[in-house]
Amino acid sequence: MKKNKQNNQSRRDFLKNTSLAAAGFFIVPRHVLGKGYIAPSDKLNIAGIGVGGKGTSDLAEFAKSPKVNIVALCDVDDRQAVKSRQSFPKAPYYKDFREMLDKEKKNIDAVSVSTPDNTHAVAAISAMQLGKHVYVQKPLTHDIYEARKLTEAAKRYQVVTQMGNQGGSGDGVRKMKEMVDAGLIGRVHTVHCWTNRPVWPQGVPTPTGQFDIPAEVNWDLWIGPAKKIDYNPAYLPFNWRGWWAFGTGSLGDMACHIMDPVFRILPIDYPSSVECSVATVYKKMWDDTMNPDSCPPSSIMHLVYPRKDGKGEIKVSWHDGGLLPERPSELLPEEAMGNWDGGVIMEGTKGKIMCDCYGANPRLLPTKLMTEKKMPKETIKRVPEGHYIQWVNACMEGYGKGVTSSPFEYAGPFTESILMGNLAIRSFMMKNPSAAGDNKYPGRKRLLWDAQNMKITNFDEANQFVKREYREGWGLGL
Repeated sequence: MKKNKQNNQSRRDFLKNTSLAAAGFFIVPRHVLGKGYIAPSDKLNIAGIGVGGKGTSDLAEFAKSPKVNIVALCDVDDRQAVKSRQSFPKAPYYKDFREMLDKEKKNIDAVSVSTPDNTHAVAAISAMQLGKHVYVQKPLTHDIYEARKLTEAAKRYQVVTQMGNQGGSGDGVRKMKEMVDAGLIGRVHTVHCWTNRPVWPQGVPTPTGQFDIPAEVNWDLWIGPAKKIDYNPAYLPFNWRGWWAFGTGSLGDMACHIMDPVFRILPIDYPSSVECSVATVYKKMWDDTMNPDSCPPSSIMHLVYPRKDGKGEIKVSWHDGGLLPERPSELLPEEAMGNWDGGVIMEGTKGKIMCDCYGANPRLLPTKLMTEKKMPKETIKRVPEGHYIQWVNACMEGYGKGVTSSPFEYAGPFTESILMGNLAIRSFMMKNPSAAGDNKYPGRKRLLWDAQNMKITNFDEANQFVKREYREGWGLGL
């Protein structure tokens, strides 16, 4: 009897210990589990690079998830970082993201990059090389080469990625795709996109004057990979968008939001050609020695895309700075064309469809067709948790398991296409020293693009804008 009692006790101890061991398996520290994997019962530790302005709201959105800890902060301007530092007082604060990643790498699972466009790629690559998941604000990169390299890096380092174009997770673009896929407008052949941007100075002379650098700003780090430029308050904290050294103009700011339905719905990836025109006021800034440093006040782009299904091509136009495509005859005079930020109109062989910025509010034209036509059933999964938390959840699940709306495999080629427009703008502005008189500028030249080799084939001077030269001490480390 005593023996049986001992056996029963041993059995209970065994089961108890086994259960504890099994439970313990799920709370193993993240570094034991391997790169890119977060334990189900653990939290996602996020570091922010660029935590002022948009970075402030980005971190606040991530922190809405009970699965998230904000564990480190980095900004080159202490004035901009105040709110984030107050919101996350326990997170150590750094000026240089490279120092932060080096010292905090064992405590970080993922990184959010919300710096000026100029620094997106170098910050994101640095985090990815450490096996950290990354969320990068739009546009993904400053130039075409960087976008290609970030796309490759996401696959190489097997990390979960997301570009910050929130409309990509919205219901509107999914509904619009269901409508187009259902054949309600036939085969799309022409697309018009537009925005009201810029709402910051563009097409202005390069700022001059000598100014003391504020004590709160590390100007050398703020410049990042760009060439050395003297401090001027005209560049920050927001107007950097209008300067080629730091930003990507109206196209870079808004096309990732507005053109997302074009790339998400239609069978296209890289354009075969691009041409542009810009406001003539820009000409006042030209001289005999250098190109202007500021993006133009308004521009129009025309891109041609071969269809991936081999059935012809699709023409896509972009208008900014208050310029608009022709108003569709199907739209009543009092009806809005897009919304305040801009919009998209797709023309097909059977009709037209329009949406607002972020792919919101898709509607057939004329709009009365929305009640006259039978709308397709919902077939595409929605993202009720939103763009930010979708990335958080995907990081928790791990690379290859979690799903995001704008992973770099999508966002990279998308960004390349957008930046083709800027390449065209900067080529438009170039001097042609072999020409005489008023004909010394290329003007509206159609540029032919070899996407595989990332090269303009008919105007070699334009290829300098595919990949910029980094300042000494900066690089992608590839």
